[in-house]
Amino acid sequence: MHVVRDDVPVVKASVVGGGLAGLAAALELADSGAEVTLYEARSRLGGATFSFERNGLWLDNGQHVALRCCTAYLRFLRRIGSDHLLPLQQRLHVPVLREGKRRASISRVSLPAPFHLAPSLLTYSPLSLGERISATRAALALRRLDPDDAAVEGENFGSWLHAHGQSDATIAALWNLIALPTLNLPAAEASLAAAVKVFRTGLLDAADAADIGIPTAPFQRLHADPAQAAIEAAGGRVLLASPVHEVHDLLAEGPVIVAVPHYAAADLVPGLDVDGLGASPIVNLHVYYDRRVLDEPLAAALDSPVQFVFDRTEASGAREGQLLAISISHAVAEIGASVESLRELYLPSLERLLPAARGATVLDFAVTHEPRATFRVAPGTRRLRPGARTQVDGLYLAGAWTDTGWPATMEGAVRSGLTAARAALNTRQRERLAA
Repeated sequence: MHVVRDDVPVVKASVVGGGLAGLAAALELADSGAEVTLYEARSRLGGATFSFERNGLWLDNGQHVALRCCTAYLRFLRRIGSDHLLPLQQRLHVPVLREGKRRASISRVSLPAPFHLAPSLLTYSPLSLGERISATRAALALRRLDPDDAAVEGENFGSWLHAHGQSDATIAALWNLIALPTLNLPAAEASLAAAVKVFRTGLLDAADAADIGIPTAPFQRLHADPAQAAIEAAGGRVLLASPVHEVHDLLAEGPVIVAVPHYAAADLVPGLDVDGLGASPIVNLHVYYDRRVLDEPLAAALDSPVQFVFDRTEASGAREGQLLAISISHAVAEIGASVESLRELYLPSLERLLPAARGATVLDFAVTHEPRATFRVAPGTRRLRPGARTQVDGLYLAGAWTDTGWPATMEGAVRSGLTAARAALNTRQRERLAA
């Protein structure tokens, strides 16, 4: 539905980039009555969350999940009408697989935070009893830190963990189990502030915050198609295969939001210096078996090249067998590896973790490489992340790499798009009142 707000004048606006940040910005502008045009260089929407078809199945470029604490992202899905495709767990439960050993798990119970995780931590079998108690104390200490504290931002997460009695084994078996997929960096390289944000917002401050949502459809159906339909229904335009090489002409018509990766934004926005943000890679493996080999929707793994594995059978459209997605965060070693070498390493690893895979036939094996999947949330990174406003009047920034207070997540991307759109609308409103 196209809703025009009485207090905001109808303006022309442009959004450059059709990822989550650009889609959220364009829809917010259109819902506010702006005549918005979204320009996407590629022939598809989705940005860092896109789908492609292979041998009759739909695959996503990488496995992304949302948590219940991702409130802006979940509202965005409700607005575009696809929230039913992202069911959330009733309670957090992540099985933890180990070769030749019984499963462990990270789960919550129906107690208020932070006690909802206490039974899971105190019975977490990969750690000794002493390590479990020490980890519980560290979690309580982490809960007292402020992610917006500049001193915390400059500190290293791994160093902080060591200073709080966490052994290398505890960091590997517990803290990195969460840090790697959320920060795309191990604790030894990550900002303490970013880790505090993840652990406090996602696990420690609210009991239900970390309940996981896994899409039951490919990102094309979850994001791209319904978002385009919603933008167009609100009066906006979406132009695919329409690269923007400079923004001067667009600025002559109205505000412009640049919602592209940081390394691409530097070519469009004068004075933008984001070289220091760097990049951290992600590799995803898509393994199609002729039978079911995993009896959970997702699982983590320890002491294995496998980090996380997801059942993507329903989302892919497969009618038989089972399609698994293996997500490898901070994939520095894997990003340059050949498909064959990854197959030789990971298929035996999966068989050791999943006994049912030992007699299964692999029908297909595909790899997606994202060498610049996210920026690096290293200590001191936040001061390098720009806000929505730029040095150029009418030109705004959006993207998970901007200063959202979140690491590079779908939640951060949506929040950035909303922030940029509202900044643009507020500026136009002030200009109208001053005229």
